[in-house]
Amino acid sequence: MYKNILVPIDLNNKGFSDKAVELAVWHAKNANAELHLLNVLPGFHMPMVAAYFPKDAAHQMHVDAKKQLNQFAETHITDNVNYKTYVAEGKPYTTILEYAQKLSADLIIIPSHKHSVVDKVILGSVASKVVENSPVNVLVVKPQR
Repeated sequence: MYKNILVPIDLNNKGFSDKAVELAVWHAKNANAELHLLNVLPGFHMPMVAAYFPKDAAHQMHVDAKKQLNQFAETHITDNVNYKTYVAEGKPYTTILEYAQKLSADLIIIPSHKHSVVDKVILGSVASKVVENSPVNVLVVKPQR
């Protein structure tokens, strides 16, 4: 049914992405699909942002994020599921959608923070923007109580 499943991973929020990856592994096993784990870093290469950080800060953050993402994958993905990890930079929801297209993802499994309606209206939500703009199916995993 699915061939490529994209799972955005938030490394800053411990335990946040665990259930999404658990469901993604289940779907990947049943469909013999490949998992693609994506961590999105903020846009450090924008001139206004880059001016506040040492020159190698963005590179080091990318290296650290890739290491953490690989450790996360090794911990949460069983040996019989093929997966790849990616670290990208940019606006989270647009970067997720760009990678979905780039990787020919036919399913995105994304965790969602537990926000109130007021928070969603004021701040927006990465998950809701992905759902709203994605041309492929999106499975939103709500926080566990």
